[in-house]
Amino acid sequence: MWPDRRLLDLLGIELPIVQAPMAGANGAAMAIAVAEAGGLGSLPCAMLDAVTVRAEVGVIRQQTARPVNLNFFCHQPAAPDPERAAAWKTRLAPFYRELGLDESADAPAVNRAPFDDAMCGVVEDCRPEVVSFHFGLPARPLLDRVKAAGAVVLSSATTVEEARWLEANGCDAIIAQGYEAGGHRGMFLTDEIAGQAGTFALVPQVVDAVKVPVIAAGGIADGRGVAAAFALGAAAAQIGTAYLFTPESMISDLHRAALNGARDDGTALTNVFSGRPARGLVNRIMREVGPMSDATPAFPTAGGALAPLKAMAEAAGSADFSSLWSGQAAGLCRETGAADLTRQLAADAARRMAAMGVA
Repeated sequence: MWPDRRLLDLLGIELPIVQAPMAGANGAAMAIAVAEAGGLGSLPCAMLDAVTVRAEVGVIRQQTARPVNLNFFCHQPAAPDPERAAAWKTRLAPFYRELGLDESADAPAVNRAPFDDAMCGVVEDCRPEVVSFHFGLPARPLLDRVKAAGAVVLSSATTVEEARWLEANGCDAIIAQGYEAGGHRGMFLTDEIAGQAGTFALVPQVVDAVKVPVIAAGGIADGRGVAAAFALGAAAAQIGTAYLFTPESMISDLHRAALNGARDDGTALTNVFSGRPARGLVNRIMREVGPMSDATPAFPTAGGALAPLKAMAEAAGSADFSSLWSGQAAGLCRETGAADLTRQLAADAARRMAAMGVA
């Protein structure tokens, strides 16, 4: 049925659908549903500690024996910069005053720890079939341990250069993340977002540049997008925003309501929520401070000063200060279960590919 089965055979899955790991937006329930439907379910671990990851994996193992993916960030933590943090707090001070918050209070800490020895120990103990990374790859000794534990390694590339680097440094398959994708850019060899290619331009160039299977990501929300990914040479598609519409999604009611009203021109890349570029639905803080601001502290600390504003606004029923992550194709998405979505994406893509003579 599928013209390129390399990723299916590599991962041991039935359908060429990878559920994007979305930190804070999905947990074990979504990963289980997707895995049971035949796709690759993913557990985002960047906001979890080692104890919680073990517990989530335990839940997954109780309910499915199919392959799952554990995803980690592997950014380089920035050195503390009190002056920049203070300047960012000053920039947000008018919002603090408007909501009656104490602008002199210390900003809460933000938990976005990179992959380290403790998390590597979790991988070695839990032995997931797949481990994926965002922002490059971890240090070679850690990566070697992940591979020795039997995991297939995936990582995201936003340029051909990044894809080549990932292949040369031991990546088994590459996620080609186009400009349209929701959430954080996986960029790690560049920070120039203005030149980032869209999915249709990026995927075939990455396919031509590397020998490992390529997973297309960004702006894919239905079977047409999956079929297009295969036509461009990809071996699977990674889907994120469409899974936010499922009942297994852990997003807030405010985020869900905003997604249901999303338009094709309603998202933008912004760094105001974390310090790194990420695509989300445009809201007040993005309009009035950014979307891209020179004042934000380094990733991931920008979010600390926003946390009190977000909490106060959300309690009043407003998403003015919330990160509403979304790709550009949210308008194509509909509410359905994660398992049904996985099967629908594959079935519709297969029908379209057969009609085009691609399969």
